[in-house]
Amino acid sequence: MINEEQVREALKAVKYPGYTRDIISFGLIKDVAVGNGAITVVMQLTGGTPEIARQIKLDSEKALGALQDVKHVFVEVRQQSAAAASVAAKQNNVPGIKRIVAVASGKGGVGKSTCSVNLACALKLLGANVGLLDCDIYGPSIPLMMGVSGRPELSAADKLVPPVAHGVKLMSMGLLLDGDQPVIWRGPMIQKTIQQFIGAVEWAPLDYLLVDLPPGTGDAQLSLCQLVPLDGGVIVTTPQEASLGVVRKGIAMFNKVNVPILGIVENMSYFITPGGERVEIFGHGGGHAEAERQKVPFLGEVPIFMEIREGGDSGVPVVAGKPKLPPAQAFIQVAEALRQRLG
Repeated sequence: MINEEQVREALKAVKYPGYTRDIISFGLIKDVAVGNGAITVVMQLTGGTPEIARQIKLDSEKALGALQDVKHVFVEVRQQSAAAASVAAKQNNVPGIKRIVAVASGKGGVGKSTCSVNLACALKLLGANVGLLDCDIYGPSIPLMMGVSGRPELSAADKLVPPVAHGVKLMSMGLLLDGDQPVIWRGPMIQKTIQQFIGAVEWAPLDYLLVDLPPGTGDAQLSLCQLVPLDGGVIVTTPQEASLGVVRKGIAMFNKVNVPILGIVENMSYFITPGGERVEIFGHGGGHAEAERQKVPFLGEVPIFMEIREGGDSGVPVVAGKPKLPPAQAFIQVAEALRQRLG
């Protein structure tokens, strides 16, 4: 006789379309009934398209139909509307944090963390209470770029007290490791850590918590988006097509989990030589054009400035150290656009 455990084991072979993780690990299964050679499974999607729902249904029916002694398979895939998902997200908001925004990139090397630290400092400069969570567990860089070291202290309530740098509260795996110690973890440990970084840290009160996601659009990023009640996502890109191609994947990732796209930031837009010549090293305008194609807001462009790199290396982001210079003003303009998008 087939049992529920066998049903769930068979469904581990069904992958969420476009990802390597199975539907069991995503927690889609809500009910399983087995009896008289018949299997009934009810699933709940909180994002995705009707095509994704149909694909999951077909793949699940095929996997379950292959089990021995199974005569009938009934799979129901329910989809939560975008409005209902939005209401649920608001109900799950972290107490004391008004807005949680993810900063993402389809690939590495586009300056996502540089944008994250400077946007955090810019929002602080505009009068907001700001926190910055480094979710790049394997390669944390926020402590270096914000000039913070040492382990965070514990409060009387046994919560981590985030250190403050340039007026911004911070938390990162880099603050919990010794030197160059690597993190060699599988997915469940990453998920648990992110949950603790959200719920076991004394963030409140915050107007904005920026979440610096790891580069890419794989399992870890999708899990983070599902774990954290996000109000929206910002995508950082450079102008060239190699970067813009994966921007579309980043947008698709956010769409799958019903996270609104707050806008695209084009980093490394151009460079001004000491002689005043404008050089478009990676091309120019690709981010703006992609925003128009995707029908999402364009938050602004950030040229290449030596001061931006120097600020990140020294632990004093240019917005915090030299707020009146053009490099800082570029980030401040993006922060103002982001704030307007968030209301």
